[in-house]
Amino acid sequence: MQDYSLRDYIEDYWDIALGVLAALIAFYLHKLHLSYLATFVSALSIIALSVTVSEVAEILAERLGEPYGSFVLTFSAVAVEIILLFMILTSGGEGASQQTLDTVKSGIISAVIVDMNVLLGLAVFVGGLAFAEQEHNEDTSSTYTTILFISSIALLVPSLLIYSPGGEQNLFKASVIISILLFLYYLIIYVFQTKTHSHFFKSTARSRILRLKKRKKLGEDEEHDDDYLFEKLPNWANLLVIFGLIFLVGIMAEIFAHDSNRVFKDLGITAGLAGLIIAIISVSPELITAVKAAKNDQIQRVINIAMGASTVSILITVPVLMALAYLNGIKFTLDFNALQIGALLLTVILAWKTTDNGETNYIEGVSHLMFFACFAVIAALY
Repeated sequence: MQDYSLRDYIEDYWDIALGVLAALIAFYLHKLHLSYLATFVSALSIIALSVTVSEVAEILAERLGEPYGSFVLTFSAVAVEIILLFMILTSGGEGASQQTLDTVKSGIISAVIVDMNVLLGLAVFVGGLAFAEQEHNEDTSSTYTTILFISSIALLVPSLLIYSPGGEQNLFKASVIISILLFLYYLIIYVFQTKTHSHFFKSTARSRILRLKKRKKLGEDEEHDDDYLFEKLPNWANLLVIFGLIFLVGIMAEIFAHDSNRVFKDLGITAGLAGLIIAIISVSPELITAVKAAKNDQIQRVINIAMGASTVSILITVPVLMALAYLNGIKFTLDFNALQIGALLLTVILAWKTTDNGETNYIEGVSHLMFFACFAVIAALY
């Protein structure tokens, strides 16, 4: 075992140190009513702590294997997303303004847009530069794009209903029904992924060989990983660490939600752009994990994270937020605008086209990034 130097400590624990320090500073700035600084520092704390969450979740993922490993990664990330959106939703006290509701709805859709375009696009681009072409199980992307396409259409139902006679009165009822259907759909998908068709979400033989070749080159790094504290902890202890960090993220999310409302309003930031900013904050840890996986020729992990997180973002985040809003006396409905549903459907179609043959290259990564850039322009000016 190699000596553990100060540089090693910094490389391994910078995220949790930065997260805790930024959390203390954000709390102090919040008490001083310095909204701009508190918003920035609390967001920094959320990102840093979420990186630690993703790293601990990745350790559990390696131990559990696929598809359970990706479940741990996606659920830990989606938990941060739900907490952040819920804090935004309740930041105005009793009830919620239309601006707040629009921001939360934008955050839900933007999380999928960022996962499927920024995360997937950047990881595929980086992996494509390193390996020219990378292979994954084409059944994975085929299944996920089908699920996401149906989920997107489900979200379109309440939005279309408002144009029918009496649609406004039935909007909330339709939103509740769709939320329940989405959750039931997820339960079926869970059985499909873990019991009957788990092989759909595992690497192909050829991609496993490529990963083994890469791991031989990273032998020294693997020896160093043995000194990482969370590598030594048992699974139950790492789960407690994840829950503790998510709790701290929740505190920071409350500060961010309270102060960001004023900042977004003062700067004239649209609900679409605000939702996009929130999505980038919540997705950033997954992004780091995905890029690392792509550089290690683990493109199957990238597909599982990007598409799995997007699936959970719709099928779990929507029902949970609906339930939490109802319990807090907030009337939250699923009437997304044309830009949001259109971008969601086009994203699913693009992902289907770029992953359906089981191979990826850097031009496909650039295409996803280009799509996101166009969406960001519209979100900022819509």
